[in-house]
Amino acid sequence: MNAAAAAGAWRLGDLEVNRIGYGTMRLTGNGMMGNSDGPPIDRDVAVGLLHSAFEQGVNHIDTAAFYFSPLRSANELLNRALSSWRGDVVVVTKVGPARDPSGEWVYGARPDQLRGQVEENLRQLGRDCLDVVNLRVGGPRTASIAEHFGALAELREAGLVRHLGLSAVLPEHVAEAQAIAPVVCVQNSYGLDWRRADESGLVDLCGEQGIAFVPFFAVSGLRREAPADQEHDARVRAVARAHDATPAQVRLAWTLHRGPHVLAIPGTANPAHLAENIAAGALRLTGEELAVLGR
Repeated sequence: MNAAAAAGAWRLGDLEVNRIGYGTMRLTGNGMMGNSDGPPIDRDVAVGLLHSAFEQGVNHIDTAAFYFSPLRSANELLNRALSSWRGDVVVVTKVGPARDPSGEWVYGARPDQLRGQVEENLRQLGRDCLDVVNLRVGGPRTASIAEHFGALAELREAGLVRHLGLSAVLPEHVAEAQAIAPVVCVQNSYGLDWRRADESGLVDLCGEQGIAFVPFFAVSGLRREAPADQEHDARVRAVARAHDATPAQVRLAWTLHRGPHVLAIPGTANPAHLAENIAAGALRLTGEELAVLGR
């Protein structure tokens, strides 16, 4: 079954992926940026969930070495799942921030520390080369990323990384990086409730340059920063009822409508929610519905 193919596909460099992917963060038992979200998932259950995603056509997985809790590591779970799976799966990880063994965040990695982070991902994933590595930008958002991205470009030339991307960036960062090495994807927070990437022109810029735009928090939004709009939520629910769908599916469908270069990486530890997220790729919103949602 290839339900994830219903939304179409896009290429990350020479790697073709279905536009509906999967994010591994919640497999660790953690929520947003390491806050506890409940008990850790059983390892066999996690592997089964990943295999279920693969069986439904998901071939684009988002992860990071810093996705871990006291008892679970997303990369370790993903490694275990991939070792017993014969299909092709593109794994996208990220470097920049890090967490020490106690789980405390360490920001502001120096360019010379990025190799160690890449090598840690290689060890945890059991690979000799990473498919895609995103530089997640920390510190002042207007600061230059040239030195950091250049360090990753050197690792790409050395054969440790196949393709490079960016995360949490501004349009000027994309231009700066593209002058150093090709950028295949940009991950930024984006969704119905959080459209700064529209305001900055980043979504359209990526489309014009053939770069995948990969929103995170597309389902939940950044509501810790943008309070829920009850009227807007009511419109989402109304559209959902018209399609016999869930509000989360409508949010994913809205995100995907922004362009063929826009991908989705919703994460969940719930098999039913996984199937719903994947099925959202087949949901087609009308022009009138998009207008109701605010395009």
